[in-house]
Amino acid sequence: MSEIPMPFAGQVMAFLNDHAPAPVRVAIEEGRKRDILAGNFPYERWMRKSDYQEALKPLQFELVKLQHWIAETGQRVIVIFEGRDTAGKSGAINRIAEVTSHRIVRIEALPRPTDRQLREWYFQRYVERLPAGGEMVLFDRSWYNRAVIEHVFGFCTPDQRERFFRQLPEFERMLTADGVHLVKIWLNVGRAEQLRRLLAREGNPMRHWKLSRIDVEGLGKWDSYTHAIAETFERSHTDFAPWTVIRAEDKYRARLAVLQRILGALPYDNKDSSTATPPDPQICGTPAIWEAELYDDGS
Repeated sequence: MSEIPMPFAGQVMAFLNDHAPAPVRVAIEEGRKRDILAGNFPYERWMRKSDYQEALKPLQFELVKLQHWIAETGQRVIVIFEGRDTAGKSGAINRIAEVTSHRIVRIEALPRPTDRQLREWYFQRYVERLPAGGEMVLFDRSWYNRAVIEHVFGFCTPDQRERFFRQLPEFERMLTADGVHLVKIWLNVGRAEQLRRLLAREGNPMRHWKLSRIDVEGLGKWDSYTHAIAETFERSHTDFAPWTVIRAEDKYRARLAVLQRILGALPYDNKDSSTATPPDPQICGTPAIWEAELYDDGS
């Protein structure tokens, strides 16, 4: 059996040893597997897996009801998943996809734009992926790439980003005014937890494919990301398209909060209010619960 390519082997570990801030390095070295590394997180350890699975099953049953309502009533639903690398976007999306039909619930994770797409109106390639009646689209990253990743890495000019922010409110207002249900979720992790998860990807041949050049080069751009995120919340958290921020240090609690947020946002038939309860307010809320973790890292 041939070896699985691991093009970024050793690079995350090198960053940890040579460049990571001392508090981050100490937290990773001293933390046990299920310990929460963020000192201000409301829980000390991850939720027990058995408790998570017990809580997940009825929420997924509600998702099946939601799916039937979308299909039968011709609803259009968009759920945007954004967040720092390793925050758990894919894991949360998979908990939805594994119990729903791909004909009704579709995942969109757009690749790098083509040369032609770079010459289009920025929102154009996202418009092509919007839901028709009877569909829900889960965007694994979205048009908010321009606000954060493209800005941090210089993939867009300041003028292009400013134009994005000017057009964004009206774009999202048009969607919601036309009857589209728009749910925007930001999953967030601290720097120590992010680095720990990247180390796990780096050392596992079956998960190394999830490690990208952007992930590795982004290790030294933490503060740049933080400033870009703060501005994004300030300029895109609106009454008609608000952000929900979920602190995702514990993936289990975060996944439950994601499902609760989606179920709570939609008026589907036969909703069980004892199951589709509001998310844990200690880890889920408006951008006001997001804390700007800065390290003066020069980025």
